[in-house]
Amino acid sequence: MTRRRTLPSALALLPLLAACAAPQAAPTAAKPAPGFPYTVTNCGVTTTYQAPPKRAVTMNQHVTEVLLALGLEKSLAGTAYLDDAVLPAYRKAYDAVPVLAKEYPSKEALLAANPDFVYGGYTSAFDAKAGRARDDLAKAGITSRLNGEYCADGPVSVDDLYREVTEVGRTFGVPDRAAKWTAGARASLAATAERIEGVDPVSVFVYDSGDRTAFTAGGDGIGDDLITRAGGRNVFADLAKPFGDATWEQVVARKPEVVLIYDYGTTTVEQKKRRLLDDPALKDVPAIRNRRFAVLPLSDTVLGVRVPAAVDKLAAQLHPATAR
Repeated sequence: MTRRRTLPSALALLPLLAACAAPQAAPTAAKPAPGFPYTVTNCGVTTTYQAPPKRAVTMNQHVTEVLLALGLEKSLAGTAYLDDAVLPAYRKAYDAVPVLAKEYPSKEALLAANPDFVYGGYTSAFDAKAGRARDDLAKAGITSRLNGEYCADGPVSVDDLYREVTEVGRTFGVPDRAAKWTAGARASLAATAERIEGVDPVSVFVYDSGDRTAFTAGGDGIGDDLITRAGGRNVFADLAKPFGDATWEQVVARKPEVVLIYDYGTTTVEQKKRRLLDDPALKDVPAIRNRRFAVLPLSDTVLGVRVPAAVDKLAAQLHPATAR
């Protein structure tokens, strides 16, 4: 016996047809993250962020420490290039971040980290010959930021530091953390200023490195403002760049009372002191004759979160009678 297939009646089909004809609901659009989109111009590059970066790579210590100070280690896919030890307060967070290279990573190593944001401390971080130019990164869909000390229009001050931290905080969606850090920095600097109020400024020559010439701090970098706030006067403030070369004849002529040595790399502080003390041409320079030296790590003297504490440390060395 065959079975006859019973077709549904027209009335039975109406609900099905109505369901098929009903318009489909549009998918709900994702809400933008609070504070986004955010547009910022950095060193001539304007970028609009739709959301905070999730896989950042930092190159150079001071920008790494900016992100760590803002509690953003979970947003870091990699880091590179330390000048000295990371601050103890950030060590645990830093140790959780992959180190891509001892110095700058190759383009291949950088891209292998799959970053969506690259933050460089010096212009050398974005070396075009190494394939790391900001334009090249942008073509790969990677946004970037260069520390503002290296594209400032004129002398850099702590106001530029506040701007750096504020803009980075906004970029990563943590403006409250940036505001808290800035408030603490202002309080620290105010306390140092109060402690050394009324002191006579001491003339300071920064010795970064150099033999045939002296590589020193000019007037356009944060180092100059740091010296001023610590109760000093940079004898090469007229050098219109963050760092530059001066002749030893100029050092002699400007008669600095203190030599501030920047400590980093393989040349020790003692070796730098010996180079200066053993140079007969410098024997009548007041700082050399009186063996007056101050020392700061290089990472204290660039546009980063160490600056407020560095001002306090240098003030204590320039004006020991005011030290706490």
